[in-house]
Amino acid sequence: MMAGASPVRVRQGAIVEGEFLLTADDFARLAGMLLADAGIALAQSKATLLYSRLAKRLRALGLQDFKQYCDLLTDPAQLEERGQMLAALTTNVTRFFREPHHFDHLRKEVLPPLLAAAQRGGRVRIWSAACSSGQEPYSVALTILGLLPEAGRYDVKILATDIDPNMIATGKAGKYSDDLLSPVPAAMRQRWFRPCPDGMEAGAELRQLVEFRTLNLIGNWPMRGPFDAILCRNVVIYFAEDTQAQIWSRFMPLLTQAGHLYIGHSERLSGPAAAHFETVGITTYRRKPRA
Repeated sequence: MMAGASPVRVRQGAIVEGEFLLTADDFARLAGMLLADAGIALAQSKATLLYSRLAKRLRALGLQDFKQYCDLLTDPAQLEERGQMLAALTTNVTRFFREPHHFDHLRKEVLPPLLAAAQRGGRVRIWSAACSSGQEPYSVALTILGLLPEAGRYDVKILATDIDPNMIATGKAGKYSDDLLSPVPAAMRQRWFRPCPDGMEAGAELRQLVEFRTLNLIGNWPMRGPFDAILCRNVVIYFAEDTQAQIWSRFMPLLTQAGHLYIGHSERLSGPAAAHFETVGITTYRRKPRA
C-alpha cells in the first residue's frame, strides 16, 4: 500500500457500494413494502435504482444505513415517510401526447359522438388512471377542446389519479417548462395555456375539465363510473402478473357498454377480463357488449 493511502473498507453484505450500506435483506424488506403497498414487483437487479432513489431520504433523515430506514418504515407512526418511499420508487415517465395513436383514436373515433351527446345534455367521463404529473389528462383535455372549444359548458370531465401526491400537486399546478410543452402544437399552447415564470401554465378552460385525486390502483376505488374511456398506460407493467389481471378485471365493469381502454405499448390484457374486450387498434380495446 502506498504511504499515506487510506485502507479500503470491505462492507460485509453490501449489494450496492455507496454512502449507505444496502444489504440483500434490506432490499427484500423494501421490495416487500413496495409490493404490499403499491403492487409493484421489484427484482434485486433494480437494487442500484432503489439505492439512488432512496439515498436522499436517508440523508434527509440523518440515518446511517438502509436497515435503520427499513426499521423506521415499519413504525406505524411513520406513514408519511412510507408514502415518501413509495413516491420515490414510483416511475413517473410521461409527456404530452405520449403514444399519439391513442389520441388520434380518441379524436377520430371516440370523442365525436360523445361530445355530440354532451351537447344534447349527456355526460362524458374519462379516467386517466396513472396520470403522473398531469401531461396525460391535459392531453386528453386538449384533444376534447380541439373538437369542442366550449366543452367546459357541458358535463364533460376527466378524472386524473396517481399514487404519488407530489405528482398530483404538479398536475393541479399545471405549470410546465417550454421543453415539456414542445409536443403540444403551437396553436394549442397559445390558446389554452398562459405564460408563467419558467414556462406556461394551464388556463382556466383547460383546468376545469380535469379533476386530480390521489389513488392507489391496488387500494380502494371510490369512483363508480361509468367511464367512456380509461387510460392506464405504462404502469401495470411494474405489477406482478396476478395484480395486472386484477386491475384489468376491475376496469371492465367501470366502462360504459362499448367503452374504450387504452394501455401501454409494452402491456397486454390478461386474465378473465381479456375475454370481455376486443382489439380496435394498437393497444386500444373496446368493451364487448353484453350478449
